[in-house]
Amino acid sequence: MNEKLITFLATGFYSGLSPIAPGTAGTLVGVLICLICLPMPWILRLIFVILLFALSIYVAGQAEKIYREKDDQRIVIDEIIGLQVTMLPVAINILNLCAAFVLFRIFDIWKPFPVRNLQGLPGGWGVVIDDVAAGIYAAIVLWLLTYFLKF
Repeated sequence: MNEKLITFLATGFYSGLSPIAPGTAGTLVGVLICLICLPMPWILRLIFVILLFALSIYVAGQAEKIYREKDDQRIVIDEIIGLQVTMLPVAINILNLCAAFVLFRIFDIWKPFPVRNLQGLPGGWGVVIDDVAAGIYAAIVLWLLTYFLKF
């Protein structure tokens, strides 16, 4: 991939260039991608998330080389994949998307054990895997909320 395409994807279609809260802007792009996935059966969503995960690792690693900085704040493809992971166990609807957005941002910022430690992995793995782990935590909480509160 050329440098322009890498930066376009890594910045979440340039949302990561937002001067205010680029991670939150990238997560909003993740919400839009979820809405695009609305008509997909769950198994296709799972395949999409797996492919996006692989692409994210590659793109984030290449973007680090371009920006010459470890986990540069402009790289938000990790927030996009993190939100996709958060939404996997639940139906795509407005209430779930809003809850997923809030829960994912909480876990992504908080980075409870062992999420923070995952950032030390090399290249794109270190950029992406902590957000995927935060997405897994958020997905568990979201699933529990939807199961017990029936929303």
